[in-house]
Amino acid sequence: MRKFQVITLFPEMLTGVFGNSMMWKAQKEGLVSLETIDLREFGLGPRRQVDDTPYGGGDGMLLMIEPLWKAVTHAKSQDPTAKVVIMTPRGTRWKQSLAQDFSEKEHGYIFICGRYEGYDERIMELVDLELSVGDYVLTGGELPAMTIIDSIVRLLPGVLGGEQSAAIESFSDGETLEFPQYTRPAEFNGLQVPEILLSGNHAMIAEWRKTHSQKLNNT
Repeated sequence: MRKFQVITLFPEMLTGVFGNSMMWKAQKEGLVSLETIDLREFGLGPRRQVDDTPYGGGDGMLLMIEPLWKAVTHAKSQDPTAKVVIMTPRGTRWKQSLAQDFSEKEHGYIFICGRYEGYDERIMELVDLELSVGDYVLTGGELPAMTIIDSIVRLLPGVLGGEQSAAIESFSDGETLEFPQYTRPAEFNGLQVPEILLSGNHAMIAEWRKTHSQKLNNT
């Protein structure tokens, strides 16, 4: 079973995503374990403090090293071989080929979700991978973590169901976007399904789909 642990100040943000659709199915089938770790539980003092002002001045608050370190250490104790991932704009840009690569690994993952103005840089001593979902800034790492986990889990054998489901998707070959698809009825409000898709000629359908797959714009 593949184990995903997410260290966050807002575990309730992940409840809906982890408890529905393919993510729910993957857990039900015993393919993955999706767990949240509340960073506040490792906070300091009676108020469980997890953040403080940065040395050198500046606006905002940083997540402190001690709670983060304790949380990662705890997660590691649950899955010693897991790789530690931190969500940061300076990280490697996430893409489908990475999702495929991650889905084929046997070890689990520990995701650190930042908040406020970031985190104490010393936590990087425990981090194996820095990832980003795009050149923009969010209020925390929870949405990127959920995006990445979803893109990995759905590629695990037995999750999607159909053998070809992942193979024909956009970005699956790193070069093309998926061809247009249609279902019943064949005509709706004057809009017709292409005749070739109704022909039953699988060779011609395959050629049509190849022709109508769009090349990625990597500029």
